[in-house]
Amino acid sequence: MSKVTVTLPDDFILGAAASAWQTEGWSGKKPGQDSYLDAWYQHDRHVWHKGYGPAVATDFINRFAEDVALMKAAGLTHYRTSINWARFLTDYESGAVDEEYAGYYDRLIAEMARQGIELMLCLEHYELPARLLEQYGGWASKKVVELFTLYAERVFERYAHKVTRWFVFNEPIVVQTRVYLDALRWPYQQSTDTWMQWNHHKNLATAKVVKLFREKGYRGTVGTILNPEVTYPRSTAPHDVRAAQMYDLFYNRVFLDPAIRGEYPAELLALLKKHQVRWQATDDELALIAAHTVDEVGLNLYYPHRVKAPSHAWHAETPFHPSCYYQHFDLPGRRMNPSRGWEIQPQIIYDMAMRMMRDYGNFPWFVAENGMGVEDEARFKNADGQIQDDYRIEFIAGHLYQALRARLAGANCKGYMLWAFTDNVSPMNAFKNRYGLIEIDLDNQRRRRMKKSAHWYRSLRDSGQLTIDIDDEPK
Repeated sequence: MSKVTVTLPDDFILGAAASAWQTEGWSGKKPGQDSYLDAWYQHDRHVWHKGYGPAVATDFINRFAEDVALMKAAGLTHYRTSINWARFLTDYESGAVDEEYAGYYDRLIAEMARQGIELMLCLEHYELPARLLEQYGGWASKKVVELFTLYAERVFERYAHKVTRWFVFNEPIVVQTRVYLDALRWPYQQSTDTWMQWNHHKNLATAKVVKLFREKGYRGTVGTILNPEVTYPRSTAPHDVRAAQMYDLFYNRVFLDPAIRGEYPAELLALLKKHQVRWQATDDELALIAAHTVDEVGLNLYYPHRVKAPSHAWHAETPFHPSCYYQHFDLPGRRMNPSRGWEIQPQIIYDMAMRMMRDYGNFPWFVAENGMGVEDEARFKNADGQIQDDYRIEFIAGHLYQALRARLAGANCKGYMLWAFTDNVSPMNAFKNRYGLIEIDLDNQRRRRMKKSAHWYRSLRDSGQLTIDIDDEPK
């Protein structure tokens, strides 16, 4: 065991992230402004842990001034959240702005500027208006791409002179994978065709928003937030290596390549054709994607994904599923977060950084989300009632070290953002697993309280140095 101290570069982001739907609550929401998540909660409330959902969340919409003060106390340089598309407009077809909701963001932006924290805004974090899902089939429709571009135009008109770091989507692959590929979430459908159409239309929407942003001459950058799963084969045997490549192709490169390279991988297109996956993409749309790649990407990195060659067969009478090419593999003796069921392996940050250098021309990126959800954190309170989350400090330190190590190795890594600033609602798990630097006390009017990790995060920002005990230098 040796102690290592690494200096944070002066321009290195040290922030935290959240989303509109997971924090704001429904206060002031008007009839017809439900998002996909709101509709899911209303249709299927029993699957959400203890019935908690987005209705109240953390009530950020009414308590943002208190929370921004806590952000400053915790040492955040940046904070990323989303604007709720479903609430920003009162008419999705005409683009009529809800002035009450837009005014809340005017006040939030002003408060964050006053506190010296840079706000980064995402246009869609699962907040597809439920009405557009019902009327058009959501992102299966090109009409929704047009309406999203109109929404982006209205947002930029209102805030682009105040906010200079924009992101089109957060984790654009997630909703359709859970709903249309795996049928794990409401409305529980299984259609690989729909899954791929949603993928394409989100890639197309990204290009359209990038084009709009640049043509309007707004200062700043526009990127997207992706969640590539760093994928390792069980062994170096060719069949296991191939399984990892296939997993990466379907779940990672389907968004990484269009966003950065401006094109879909040729092998992915060939496999979709081979398996008769029916989706539409015109030459003009592919040309638009090629011409309007993003300025940067945020990467949400939580755990490694391990696969092996499949031992099962795919039945042709069911819709094609990419799992015919891989099978999940659990590494014996792996270090685990038992609350979340995820492996803990900080090395994923460094390995992803090396991939960004090798495969994507050292494209600018940052860790947009990384964090540790723990159940029943109240058991770790000290006599003063403060949660002693040393496990979170150790988790952050290990992953942040790998980001800084990658930066020293030449990776174009711009920073590290924690998920999340406060405890907040997650799909289905609700408040079961707590991720925040700040405790949300559900039994006491959602009172906020800094955890031990929040004070540690502030000291990290103040000192500009990370000191960590490591067993040895990773190879």
